[in-house]
Amino acid sequence: MSVRGISHVTFVVADLERTARLLCEGLGAREVYDSAGREHSLSREKFFVLGDAWLVAMQGAPLAERSYRHVAFAVDAADLPACRARLQGLGVDILPGRGRIEGEGASLYFHDDDNHLFELHAGTLDERLAAYAAADAAATPSGRG
Repeated sequence: MSVRGISHVTFVVADLERTARLLCEGLGAREVYDSAGREHSLSREKFFVLGDAWLVAMQGAPLAERSYRHVAFAVDAADLPACRARLQGLGVDILPGRGRIEGEGASLYFHDDDNHLFELHAGTLDERLAAYAAADAAATPSGRG
């Protein structure tokens, strides 16, 4: 057996229509299914395609509190200002972000109304590892590694 990747990500949400607006209008997802009275799972659900990702929004009680647990979607850095504007237009709670080291890649963090944290990230794993290695090398005193 070998795992090939992530199949889908499910978010439990109080309001499916509100989440559909966030995913479609805010992030550019495409809705591909709505169970609407034909519940095959635990409750009504909608399926979305965002890039190559299959996302599920399932009707239910929202998260009780916010945390740093999140899903990050890959975007081009040049698209972040337009993403921010679309999300602000939907009244999304955009966070100030966290400190970054040079080369790590820009991010935009936001919460939905169900306390899920999302990140739009302009960077790759290779870029992140290179940035961390450079920061670690710069912090190591010369000749002592």
